[in-house]
Order: sequence, then C-alpha cells, then structure tokens
Amino acid sequence: MKKLAMKLIGACSLLLLFLTGCTDKIAVLNPQGPVARQQYHLIIWSVILTAFIFAVVLIIFIYVLVKFGRKNNHEGYDPNNHGNTKLEITWTLIPVVICILLAVPTVKTLFDLEGPPKPAEGMSKKEPITINVTSADWKWIFRYPKEGIQTVNYVVIPEDRPVKFNLFAHSSMNSFWVPELGGQQYTMPDMPMKLWLQADHVGDYLGRSANFSGRGFAGMQFHVLSKTDADYKAWIQNIKDTKPALTMSKYEDLLKPSNVKTMAFSSYPKKLDEKDNKAMKKMNHMEHMDIPENHMDLNSHDNDMDGMDMSDDSTKGGK
Repeated sequence: MKKLAMKLIGACSLLLLFLTGCTDKIAVLNPQGPVARQQYHLIIWSVILTAFIFAVVLIIFIYVLVKFGRKNNHEGYDPNNHGNTKLEITWTLIPVVICILLAVPTVKTLFDLEGPPKPAEGMSKKEPITINVTSADWKWIFRYPKEGIQTVNYVVIPEDRPVKFNLFAHSSMNSFWVPELGGQQYTMPDMPMKLWLQADHVGDYLGRSANFSGRGFAGMQFHVLSKTDADYKAWIQNIKDTKPALTMSKYEDLLKPSNVKTMAFSSYPKKLDEKDNKAMKKMNHMEHMDIPENHMDLNSHDNDMDGMDMSDDSTKGGK
C-alpha cells in the first residue's frame, strides 16, 4: 500500500511540474468577448464534472485495493453480483446522469450562439456588422459589403458590437478560429457557413486556421483588431482615401496558392458580393447542395503576387 501511495504522489508531483510551464495567457482560456465567455464557462463546467468523476472513481479504486487487497481476508467480498437489481440500476443510471449534465449546457450554449450575442445587462442592443470571409491557400480575405472595402490577413471590428462572419472557401477546406473571441467554424467550398463573434475591448487578437491545408498552412494567420467606434470609422475612411482599388485580375492572382503580407483595398469588384449573396441564398432556401457561383475556377499552382504593392503593409494590419 505504501508503494502505491508513493507512486501516486510521484505522479501528481510530475503533473504539477508540467503545469508550472503553463501561463494564464492561453488563448482558449482567456475569453475577450461574450461568445468566448460562454464557451469558456462550458469548458470549465466540463473540466469540473470530469475531475469530480475522476476523483470518485479514484477513491473507489483505492478503497477496493485497501479493503479487498491480497493481504486481507476478503471478508464481505462476493464476486457473484449477477442479478443484483440495485447495482445494475445504479451503474446504468450514473452514465445517463453524466451525459445529461454534459448535454444540457452544451445544447443550450450551441443554440444561444446561433444568433448575435446578447447585450450585457443594462446595455442597449447594437446593430451588428457583416463581414464576408474567404479562405484561400494560404491567406484570409475579408470583405466589408456595406463599406465596400477589402482586407487580407487582417480584419478590423468595432469593440462591443456583434459581428457576423459569412464564411466561404475558394479551394481547400479550412477552419476560421480566433481563440480569444470564440470557437472555430469551418470554411468549405460550395457550403457557406456563419459565425458570430464580438470583442469586449480594444485589442489585437490573433486568428488562425485550425485545419491543415498544405505546405503554407503554418503562415495562414490573421489579426483581428478591435477599435472604438470613432477609430473604426476613421480607419474605414483612411482605407478609402489611401489604398488602391482591387481589380478582378488582381483578385484572381490573390486566390492562387501563396503566403502574403497584410493588404487593404479601397474597393473591390461588386460581382464578388453578388456571388456571395447567391451562395448564401442557395444554402438558406434549398435542401440539396448545388454548385454555388461564389468561387472562381482558377489554377491552383504556386504563383507570386505580381503587380501587388505590399511595401507599406505590416503584420499588425496597417493600423
């Protein structure tokens, strides 16, 4: 018994040693918005429940070892428990209760996150903004339909305001993920998806692809810059005044596989919005999947970004 206790103490000590390498800045456990906060609470509840189950099982395990160990006389031990109705009901109901305790908050959270985040108590409801996102090998393209601008590998949003991301994929399947603002959502060809996010405060939040998509996958990251309403409007105006317009030929070059720096464009061809809208309409009103028109049939070979001026772009999104 002493040897078993020493082994358990050693294992716990080793676990604590590994945990000392962790910081309080783990993105998934550092929620900076209502969506991430709901998911964080679900994670914590799941951890607490599983830790409780583990503790109970460990206590029962140690109790059985001590009471019915080889050195004891096995008094009261009856291995023939077949037909014991109470025991059978007990070990059947326990997993059912565990599943209910996990399923109910999970389903509730999933349904809550289908729409825009609810405003905090005492706060007025703010009009959400819509941003269309297209994943291409190996970059993220953000279009603002209302403002008529486009960015690459960074996106700017107003703080404390719901943002609806309509997600598309040009080629390979990807996963749009900003850990500090919410969970991931897939981007798939021929199947538009949506994701609601919101940032509580001004900040710079790192986003990434959570789905391997080839040799340039490691560089497929982007920044989400949250600004005040005034700074957000000033940024939009600055993009319109200082950045070049995006032509269709440049957009086709942008879709070709490559890693690029951050970019911004004062306008883009409106046919891109039309294709996105048609794809969303098909997904909303048709039971079967047709081939949407929101993606272009382009070659998927490596190509440099010829003709694109990226000299004034920075990894912080050209703030």
